[in-house]
Amino acid sequence: MTAPELKRLIQKVSTGVSLGGEEIETALDIMSSGAATPVQMGAFLMALRVRGETVDEITGAARLLRSRMLPVEAPAGAVDIVGTGGDSHGTYNVSTCAALVAAGAGVKVAKHGNRSVSSLSGASDVLSALGVKVDIGPAAVARAIARAGVGFMWAPMHHPAMKQWAPVRAELGIRTIFNLLGPISNPAGVTRQVVGVFDRRWLEPIAHVLRNLGAEHVWVVHGADGMDELTTTGVSHVAELKDGEIAVFEITPEDAGLPRAALSDLKGGDAQANAAAIRVVLEGEPGPFRDIVVLNAAAALLVAGKVASLSVGVERACRAIDSGAAAAALDGLVAATNEQV
Repeated sequence: MTAPELKRLIQKVSTGVSLGGEEIETALDIMSSGAATPVQMGAFLMALRVRGETVDEITGAARLLRSRMLPVEAPAGAVDIVGTGGDSHGTYNVSTCAALVAAGAGVKVAKHGNRSVSSLSGASDVLSALGVKVDIGPAAVARAIARAGVGFMWAPMHHPAMKQWAPVRAELGIRTIFNLLGPISNPAGVTRQVVGVFDRRWLEPIAHVLRNLGAEHVWVVHGADGMDELTTTGVSHVAELKDGEIAVFEITPEDAGLPRAALSDLKGGDAQANAAAIRVVLEGEPGPFRDIVVLNAAAALLVAGKVASLSVGVERACRAIDSGAAAAALDGLVAATNEQV
């Protein structure tokens, strides 16, 4: 495929016409190969954003990314807890801490993430501050999952096709289809996930995309306060994909036996501050950050099939913290990723 074909596709999407899955794969393939100009790439992303990305387009784009990624071997039943970012609240690294707690509770976690989108500290930022080596390849990540029960896949190390897009995305400075693609392009190919989205309108579409991609059990979540996590400040909206069916419902922290918090209680800082907060949680300190962490870890336990309800998941997550198992998962991750091979 060549640039003239790309021009045709840009013209098509710019008139408000939806692309088929194969068409968007073609467009992204051309652009990822370096055969497109930055202007063409920016125009394509902007046209999609203004019109609104469709389920077929997101599915096709995810398939293209998955076909180009460097895969990681992970055990069957491994889970990911990940958010799109972009909620603009600057909270603690909830999903990262929840991933460590879930690992401590006995779930194999293959977490995918990147640097900060809307806060001072993204997943890779805070893990680096905790001593985890994030710029490692697939074999090293697989070793970490096997030994520590948790591994982290830093997106730039596993999605080389994304390099062509980085400068364009940075210059645009707006959310694009790639904000949605990251969480659904896990290099370990997990089929069980908790996926946080920055806008409630993406709950069902992302659930449909993940069904198209073969997911087994997924919670796509959004807090009514705008968080791309299950929130403890009030209602959380959930689109659950299970056994091929999608159900939409709401939960509150009280449903899981947890108290409500104020959004101000969950405000984070830079990577060092958030790393310190994670260590405090893993040491067993009670408080709002622990509460939101165990709520999200409970959802991971639920989609992993380890518990039958969110409240039981919270109890198990709390035990993982209080027993020291969650802290041991972090220690194991640090050791495994820094090991000289």
